[in-house]
Amino acid sequence: MAHKHDPNEKIVYVGDSRVRKRDRKPVYPPDYSAYPGKSEAFIPNFLLKEWMVGVVVLVGFLVLVMSHPAPLGYPADPLNGSFIPMPDWYFLFLYQLLKYPYTSGDYVSFGVICMSGLPFIALLLAPFLDTGKERRFYRRPIASSLMLLSLVAIFYLTWVSWDHYQHELEENGIVPEHIERQIKAQEAVEKGLPRPIPGKETVPALVAEDDPAFQIAQAQCIGCHGTDLEGGVGPMLRGIGDKMTKEELAEVIAHGKGTGMPPFEGVLSDQEIDQIATWLALQKTGSPE
Repeated sequence: MAHKHDPNEKIVYVGDSRVRKRDRKPVYPPDYSAYPGKSEAFIPNFLLKEWMVGVVVLVGFLVLVMSHPAPLGYPADPLNGSFIPMPDWYFLFLYQLLKYPYTSGDYVSFGVICMSGLPFIALLLAPFLDTGKERRFYRRPIASSLMLLSLVAIFYLTWVSWDHYQHELEENGIVPEHIERQIKAQEAVEKGLPRPIPGKETVPALVAEDDPAFQIAQAQCIGCHGTDLEGGVGPMLRGIGDKMTKEELAEVIAHGKGTGMPPFEGVLSDQEIDQIATWLALQKTGSPE
């Protein structure tokens, strides 16, 4: 039902420019400087900011580590006297620090425990040593000087360690293993050959790989001698024909050898043992596939 318009009724138009807007000042939260001797709340304000800074530093550190991973060298060889051990790049400054006379030899305990643990000790003591309320770095000369000194020392020790390592390589005519592996892989690719497996560049090729004896040998020997007889817990069987005759191989297969090689007499038939021994005798270095 329609209502009759009352001419005396006051009408207020929403948004009308004739309606004055009340002057309201924006309400801001009080600044912490308004409270002398106080600071921002540790939880959650301070803790959240420090946590975010820690996350950024950690992510940046992980990116650096993943962008330059540790090179994969050859298997350890105790007879290799030319190998120069080197830690990862972020430990080079500690590696160099432990070379100095006052941190090695008779003082190795001092070097390992005190000098290497000095940064952690400083972090533990920092809240007790630096109790000033000033946060600007140029108004905190002691803390800022120690920080700059630490950064300069880390960069200097890292540079000295790496320079000394390069000097040792050049003086002894040594090519690092990961560089040598890259060179060999590049040469193999240029020749159309498969990339060599580190530490197995001298593994002889299998002879008569399609022989049924290879399938029998794989089924029985895979656990100790590797999937392709390249060696594992047991010795490599590739090239075994240069070391043993067919008769010797048949004897070892049938009756075993020592505690590592079990006898297969009764597990395999005489025909299968002879078949495997004949095939293994063909496995010689330099034999065509």
